[in-house]
Amino acid sequence: MRDTYKFKKLKKLYVGWVQEVPGANTQGKTLKETKENLKEALSLILETKNEKRI
Repeated sequence: MRDTYKFKKLKKLYVGWVQEVPGANTQGKTLKETKENLKEALSLILETKNEKRI
């Protein structure tokens, strides 16, 4: 399964989110920063979900 990553440019920043993962969203001053932030947010969400399974 592939996740759908979405990015949108607003006036002074970018926002990004993963449609299939609730809470996986972020913002940044550049698209590159937003992508990096989103990777980190997604990683933390998945890490937390794995810890709850144990």
